[in-house]
Amino acid sequence: MKCPFCSHEEDKVVDSRTAQDGRAVRRRRECLKCGKRFTTYEFIETVSLTVVKNDARREPFDRQKLLKGMTLACNKRPISEKKLESIVDEIEEELLALSKKEITSQEIGELVMKKLKDVDEVAYVRFASVYRKFKDKNEFFDELKGLLGE
Repeated sequence: MKCPFCSHEEDKVVDSRTAQDGRAVRRRRECLKCGKRFTTYEFIETVSLTVVKNDARREPFDRQKLLKGMTLACNKRPISEKKLESIVDEIEEELLALSKKEITSQEIGELVMKKLKDVDEVAYVRFASVYRKFKDKNEFFDELKGLLGE
């Protein structure tokens, strides 16, 4: 495990706890070089999902990539990292419950938008603007009108 601060590869585990309802292990680590602490999570490897992209490429489902996109949409919004991780957990559970080996990026995007809409409308619009690739301000305003109409 590389230290995120100095990239040293040796650390010691200071604390271990179960996380996310027993589906993960949270470990606090201390770098043996710089002494700074950081957190890592270990997850049980589940049935691998393949994401089918818009251009028909296929890649493995990556929860960290999903979390990163949602974090960008929620930047400077009052949404905790813990809440975002909880949403990613819910989305991953819903995807696995579909019992499909392949899932389209559109299906994932729609699930994310549904979850974000319930949590924070600004984050929802930010995510939608990237996900739906608005071409001009009219498409953006149409999305806002739909949001306000509900």
